[in-house]
Amino acid sequence: MSATNTPEEVLYFLDQLQQAFNNGALQRLVLSKYQGRDAGLNRVTIRPVLLKNSLVLSFLYEYQTQHITKNIPIEESLTLLANYLGEEFKNAHLFSQSAEIQLRFSKKGKALLSEHRIKDIKTETNVDISHNRDKNRFVKQDRPYLQALGVTDSKGHVIPAMSRKWKQINKFIEVLSAAIDKTELTKQREIHIADFGSGKAYLTFAVHDYLSDTLAISPRVTGVELRQGLVDLCNQTATKLDLGGIKFEQGDVQHFAAQNINIMIALHACDTATDYAINMGIRSNADIIMCSPCCHKQIRPQLKTPPILAPLLQHGIHLGQEAEMITDGLRALLLEANGYDTQVFEFISLEHTNKNKMILALKRKTQRDNSQTLDQIAELKRFYGIEEHCLEQLLQQAN
Repeated sequence: MSATNTPEEVLYFLDQLQQAFNNGALQRLVLSKYQGRDAGLNRVTIRPVLLKNSLVLSFLYEYQTQHITKNIPIEESLTLLANYLGEEFKNAHLFSQSAEIQLRFSKKGKALLSEHRIKDIKTETNVDISHNRDKNRFVKQDRPYLQALGVTDSKGHVIPAMSRKWKQINKFIEVLSAAIDKTELTKQREIHIADFGSGKAYLTFAVHDYLSDTLAISPRVTGVELRQGLVDLCNQTATKLDLGGIKFEQGDVQHFAAQNINIMIALHACDTATDYAINMGIRSNADIIMCSPCCHKQIRPQLKTPPILAPLLQHGIHLGQEAEMITDGLRALLLEANGYDTQVFEFISLEHTNKNKMILALKRKTQRDNSQTLDQIAELKRFYGIEEHCLEQLLQQAN
């Protein structure tokens, strides 16, 4: 795409990107709906990073089985993006501290632009958050792993583009800390944590650091990730930081051999992978199970709409929300029926997804009669015509 025939919408979009980059307000740019010839490429996530005192754009090419990173100067990036937009990628989503701008292309190639300006801008550039809200932070900004993962710079300041990730890490550790306080795990000399779908391992490293540095407990943390490239990268980071008690393995939750897990973590395990993770946590007699479900494909096709609800559920969005509520509600009840006190609540949204629900389950200290809970599960299944629920089947197979 040459400059002479570049649509005005694309030029405006690129100008807003450059302004956000120059002002230190750029958070990320996501390119999706790939139509090119590079087999296996799903999308590209672009962020500003500081390399040798120079700010560049880091392009993360996300393939089905691996990720590839390329760091490109801003001017070269703008030229590359001008060729990408509309030709290879049909959707681009720009996030900055002042706006969210989406550029998409119709089937006929027409550029369509939508923009949402953020009124209450809270600038975090060059702000040491620990000075302002230290009492609310569970993570210290000066921790070496944060710099190694690109969350903070060499001075311990949060990189503006990583401000959301910084908040997510803190919120997660806050939830974990409260959960640990309700158990007797602090009395143990060693705690085994399994994090399934660990990805770039921001939270995996944060959990290891919190247990070893803040709680002075010897952790044994295992990050399980399907993509070998990320496994290698995270193991290299752990070696570089000279961290003991943390390792990363290639695999998935369905095939991982779990033993003596105290804390089971599975964030955004897609569809029934969440059920396999919960089942593993229960079978391992885990003290804490933390899941953030993603996708609810198994239950939705089974649902039979009760006549009284038909006017509400004629809209697809409501039907999807109903399937999500029923799927996760049954998961929570099945956890209750298997010896856990369970909470389902809104969790701060994690990167690359708008799913922000957390299922938190703590192993009950005393047994109780679960017959009423089992009756509730059976009645809900009858009411909605549900024949199969993956977690229930997995639990029955284990008995």
